[in-house]
Amino acid sequence: MALTDRTVPTDVALNTDLYELTMAQGFWESGLGDAQGCFNVFFRDNPFNGGYAIACGIGQIAELVENLRFDEESIAYLASVMAPGGGPMFKQGFLDYLRDFKMHVDVWAVPEGELVFPREPMVRVQGPLIECQLIETALLNLVNFQTLVATKASRVVYAAEGHPVSDFGLRRAQGHDGGLAVARASYIGGCTSTSNVLAGKVYGIPVFGTHAHSWVMAFPTELDAFRAFAKSSPTNCCLLLDTYDVYQGIQNAIIVGKEMEARGERLNAIRIDSGDLARLSKATRKAFDEAGLPYVKISVSNDLEEYTIQSLFAQGAPIDTFGVGTKLATCDPQPALGGVYKLSATRNSSDEPWRPVMKLSEQLYKRTIPGVQHILRYEDASGCPVGDMIVDDAVDTGERSCMVDLVDPVTTYRMGNNTYRELMEQIVANGERAGEPNTIEEAKARCKNALMHLDPATKRFLNPQTYSVGLEKGLSDLRQKLAAEARA
Repeated sequence: MALTDRTVPTDVALNTDLYELTMAQGFWESGLGDAQGCFNVFFRDNPFNGGYAIACGIGQIAELVENLRFDEESIAYLASVMAPGGGPMFKQGFLDYLRDFKMHVDVWAVPEGELVFPREPMVRVQGPLIECQLIETALLNLVNFQTLVATKASRVVYAAEGHPVSDFGLRRAQGHDGGLAVARASYIGGCTSTSNVLAGKVYGIPVFGTHAHSWVMAFPTELDAFRAFAKSSPTNCCLLLDTYDVYQGIQNAIIVGKEMEARGERLNAIRIDSGDLARLSKATRKAFDEAGLPYVKISVSNDLEEYTIQSLFAQGAPIDTFGVGTKLATCDPQPALGGVYKLSATRNSSDEPWRPVMKLSEQLYKRTIPGVQHILRYEDASGCPVGDMIVDDAVDTGERSCMVDLVDPVTTYRMGNNTYRELMEQIVANGERAGEPNTIEEAKARCKNALMHLDPATKRFLNPQTYSVGLEKGLSDLRQKLAAEARA
């Protein structure tokens, strides 16, 4: 079990874009201190040209909300910021307001590890407009990257067909905090371990690692290096074969494996980090089997990703485990999820009903959905998801058999007799966590279960089947009405 899942820095208030603070000052000065907003986090397209995404980072949102404070050092810095036209950018009265600042927002979110799809709300934030605005950047920073990593990891794990995958990406990650986020999200996405020792300590993730090429090069011969490592780590012995020549490395590893057997020990595995992994893994398996060492596992690394792993198995490569680093940590070939945070409703005070708002755009795909939204996930009798309906209770017609396409109101989706469940859960109430968040083990199990029930046509890498997401009829009608009024 993890010692703690609290890795959000205690000083997060300045982890934001400047315009969040200038807008907050404008709201404060305009007398909108009591005004409320409803914002939604969503993305417009599935990452990696895939059919789904995995919600991640959700488990750290409550801690982010609780820790968003402006200490005296932060206030002093903001007081020193000068406006381009001259003079201080922030007024003293606003800085005094920030000095006593505390979040009072309510937050609903899709549970961590759950499937999410384009344009539906992953996170909904409601509360004072200023507070909702000030948390935007930090919240997107938290959810965007981890959702992207978890999705990438789930694809790699799917390609591995049940064989263990370890996160090797720390040295290529975007800083130490990026490395922690990668380890956390990739574990939720399905990886079995990480090379990141700090992530092991913080999150309780199993850690994995043996030796590098430098170990072999530090000894007079490769055989000397293998023998020394077997002596030093007899219960964690995985020998790296490709420092000089893989075929000679195989023979040296067999010698050491036999010597370990004679001592009542076992060589756990070998690793290949370069070359034709399919051809070399076949040669390695054949040699170890013929030497009477069939239990020695074959692990491979070297810029792996889902397509390479899929190709290796298509070639019949007898590989047992994978170490995936650079292309997992950097989410190659997609550097960002593109998640956004958009206002969907406002009200002057908490005593008033919400007034739905929407953003129009010259680009059709950028038009938003109005209202206070939540999601109904429809599932068939076997528990497989078949479609998500976005609903606003204020305009809900109760029409549950059909939903309207998000972009084209002429297109509808029939939901048949499938049952549905509410997907979003409240995780923050009045600025404080609403119960303890799920552990990463629970999120990992949820992810595994969700992917197990997802249609293989939606999981495939090439031209995946599009999962149906639509609007409840009342919400669709509201959207069309607001758009028509705005154009008029």
